[in-house]
Amino acid sequence: MTEDLSRLAERARPILLGLCRIVVSLLFACHGAATLFGVFGGAHGKAPQVGEWPGWWAALIQLAGGVLVLLGIAVRPMALVCSGSMAYAYFSVHQEHALWPIQNGGEPAAMFAWAFLLIAAAGPGGLALGSLLRRRERVASPAVA
Repeated sequence: MTEDLSRLAERARPILLGLCRIVVSLLFACHGAATLFGVFGGAHGKAPQVGEWPGWWAALIQLAGGVLVLLGIAVRPMALVCSGSMAYAYFSVHQEHALWPIQNGGEPAAMFAWAFLLIAAAGPGGLALGSLLRRRERVASPAVA
């Protein structure tokens, strides 16, 4: 029975990783859209001006990076950028207020940083548009003799 569960888990891994990637990046993109455009309950606080450092750039990374990772395009590099932006946010904004994320309001930044680092390391999993496009290119291109 343990072997059966192990085989089932192994077969489900790409789909579960893909679903995790989709959910994490959708939430991330929604946060960026809320900050930039005031949707989904709006920006928490004052919306940043276009080009303002770091708020506007962070929101742009959240929206664009979240959408690309969601779709499964350039997943590893974009997930690494998303992870790094959240690590920067944690250490530059939250850490100075208290040691622990629960105390300094940095839980979302810490969770997103680690989730995107995992996605960058593990890859897109299943349900990724980038994998589908690469597969179509291989089928469409003639074999070189």
